[in-house]
Amino acid sequence: MAGLIGRKVGMTRIFDDEGQVVPVTVVRAGPCPVVCVKSPETDGYRAVQVGFEARKARHATRAEAGHAAKAGLEATPRVLREFPVAGDEAFEAGEELTVGLFAANQAVKVTGNTKGRGFQGVVKRHGFVGRPASHGHPMSRTPGSMGAGTDPSRVIKGKKLPGRMGNNRKTLSNVKVVRVDAERNLLFLRGAVPGARSGYVFISQ
Repeated sequence: MAGLIGRKVGMTRIFDDEGQVVPVTVVRAGPCPVVCVKSPETDGYRAVQVGFEARKARHATRAEAGHAAKAGLEATPRVLREFPVAGDEAFEAGEELTVGLFAANQAVKVTGNTKGRGFQGVVKRHGFVGRPASHGHPMSRTPGSMGAGTDPSRVIKGKKLPGRMGNNRKTLSNVKVVRVDAERNLLFLRGAVPGARSGYVFISQ
């Protein structure tokens, strides 16, 4: 089944039929035009390439503009993404995919980039407890000992150290679709999904 590209709007809550509070993430997904259809005969695999949003003409290369024009699109998509499709599904270039692909109570897979935290220490990055913090300890948040000094006289590979945190590709499976708003192209997904507000997310079955 093909998927959709969207932007994360934010989180809110809705109430189900029993009056229970359901935390949801609102995603503005689609409409996504089909830019290219991959087939086993020509490409060796079956997939569909969809686009999302429009890129300014002066920011698109001639190759990107020609690729979009071949599908009959007036503007070059800002984001392109391929989704695998089943053998019984048929798509055509120029076709527009909307949130109608999904239904309430359906389980989907959501992929996005997590929030970037920058360079962080071991306490925030790896959850270290830290060293004594009383009496003005000067090294309460340092990683501590790096290992043996004589043998092997080096830091062992894989040691948890300070470094860049976040901004990684993350995929969540079995995310429940709570509500589909076809008029506003909105998907209400249960719980949190990776990424910051206005970040791109990719939704597929």
